[in-house]
Amino acid sequence: MTAPAYLDDARIEQLAELLEQRAVPFKGFNLEALDGYLSALAVGPEDVPASEWMPAVWGTPPRWADEAEREAVESLLLGHRNMAAARVRHGGDDLPDHLAPLLWLPEDPEEGLPEDIEDDELDVGCDWALGFFRGVELREAAWERWLDENDWIDEIFVLFDRLASGEVVGDDPTAPGTPVSYRERLEVIAGLPDMLADLHHHRIEALTPREPLRRADVPERNAPCPCGSGRKYKKCCGAAANDD
Repeated sequence: MTAPAYLDDARIEQLAELLEQRAVPFKGFNLEALDGYLSALAVGPEDVPASEWMPAVWGTPPRWADEAEREAVESLLLGHRNMAAARVRHGGDDLPDHLAPLLWLPEDPEEGLPEDIEDDELDVGCDWALGFFRGVELREAAWERWLDENDWIDEIFVLFDRLASGEVVGDDPTAPGTPVSYRERLEVIAGLPDMLADLHHHRIEALTPREPLRRADVPERNAPCPCGSGRKYKKCCGAAANDD
């Protein structure tokens, strides 16, 4: 069975209901957590095979009625995976509506919190961020290397942690954190497409093999680097050459 390139509204609803019935009661993911989980896989430093990431979706893997049901469910999951992979190729300004992150938001965030929303529904983005960090755990060592080498990735993780924990931690990690406001949550969520796109660009750059330059072909220091990173040569391959 061929997985769809993305999930339409009917398939999204079908997957959401399936997760609520077969995953959430067994400590698996709801739709929002699954979206964050698959987003982490889409931008991560290493590929993760479906045989490794699928079992965690359910908590306790279900028993399917037959092979046809199992294939249909896997097709939905792979369609969602395709959707997450396509999403990260777009920034916020050009993200198609059908690739938008799958998480709960009020119909009009600019009008403030709807009156019919209960207190326990104020943690918008929490499940998405928790799912993202579950995806990170599958390749934790590789992510740690990225974080050690790139302060801007650490800044993204700090924002995701605020969604997950609901707190802003100060300089003293032992002191109580400051609660994250509803408006602050919406600001982080609005920036998700751009942050995912930045991580995607970094992944592509990190996974692209770089051909060593012959001395005669070395460009000027301020010229674009021939590796295709978009940075100046002196800030990219030229920096590595100088280190050697």
